[in-house]
Amino acid sequence: MLKQKWVSSARTDIGTVRKINEDDFLDASEVAMWCVADGMGGHQKGDVASRMICDYLKCLATPESYPITPTQVKERINQVNERLIALADTQPESSVIGSTVVVLVFDQQSAHCIWAGDSRIYRLRQNQLTRLTRDHSQVEELVEAGLLSAEDAESHPAANVITRAVGAHEELDLDVISVPLQQGDIFLLCSDGLNKVMNDNEIAEYLISHSLDALPELFIQTALERNARDNVTALTVKYDGVATDGIAPNSGSPSLDDTLPLVR
Repeated sequence: MLKQKWVSSARTDIGTVRKINEDDFLDASEVAMWCVADGMGGHQKGDVASRMICDYLKCLATPESYPITPTQVKERINQVNERLIALADTQPESSVIGSTVVVLVFDQQSAHCIWAGDSRIYRLRQNQLTRLTRDHSQVEELVEAGLLSAEDAESHPAANVITRAVGAHEELDLDVISVPLQQGDIFLLCSDGLNKVMNDNEIAEYLISHSLDALPELFIQTALERNARDNVTALTVKYDGVATDGIAPNSGSPSLDDTLPLVR
């Protein structure tokens, strides 16, 4: 039996405006796999899309399946993409049934992030926060082009316009990055309902100041106190294994290290 070197906790909430919760999450800690999916608001059946992603990934979580690879995750999400497009084709009017997705998986040395859309994965290491994922959104492209500041991005009129999502296009482009694990690393997976009402410095303060099992509830409470208009999901993971000083094993994806920009 796998001896776990990590602990996790998760919570989701409908928020203060929406009639249904189109977010979903998967906490498959027994095989070191975690997911947050945010059904596309304004489209039909966003909750169906996010739930399907989590259900398909859960099928990977068999007793002997650790470590799950990024390739396995991508294959399952691509199957969901095909299912959602086929489902949308059965609707009486032209529609998109889609969802963002972020997935985190651990192997013996590395953390692998797989994603599409604007849900996020952060890592807190030695009290410094790094956003490991890059939003697939119009405003992120403007920020990277130097046409918009990061501070202004959240309130921009196009802040909700994403450029990638599961179910949006026949060809799904998933990003994958890998980072070495170190003892004490804390990861946060969240839907954009959280980072719309909390900036990265606030998120870092919470991750530093509170226990892991209390964090999801505290994130949700803060979002609700700030009248979060979107669904909100927060999933936290702490790696308690022995620190590694090697390079992430070759997984067919680019490897990132501490040259990533830090939120201070």
